[in-house]
Amino acid sequence: MTLEERAQKAVELKTSGRYNCAQSVTVALADETGLSEEQLRQISAGFCAGMGNMEATCGALIGAGMIAGLKTEGQGTLGKTKQIQEEFAKRCGAIKCRDLKAVTDGKPLCPCEECVRNAVLVYGEVMGLK
Repeated sequence: MTLEERAQKAVELKTSGRYNCAQSVTVALADETGLSEEQLRQISAGFCAGMGNMEATCGALIGAGMIAGLKTEGQGTLGKTKQIQEEFAKRCGAIKCRDLKAVTDGKPLCPCEECVRNAVLVYGEVMGLK
């Protein structure tokens, strides 16, 4: 599966209404881990909407960080997640759910579907996926 196909899968999962933003990203990147899609869906269930309150880090970004931790086995994860966070902020304009969902000019800064797409794309670019 290409990086773009993974990003599209994350968007489809999110728009299905059955997966939150963090779950959409972790499940779309499941093959990067030794865990099943169901295990990842369960682990990431509480990390949507800025960890459930829209005041904190975007759940899609948290999902990408979770997968980076699994992929790196905790070795050098901080540096990778920092890179992911910085690039996500450049693309989306913020990293906090509250800021991403702030409505200006009648639309949010970055809709959830674009957050999950960008989280997967940025993860792939930082981690060297094709």
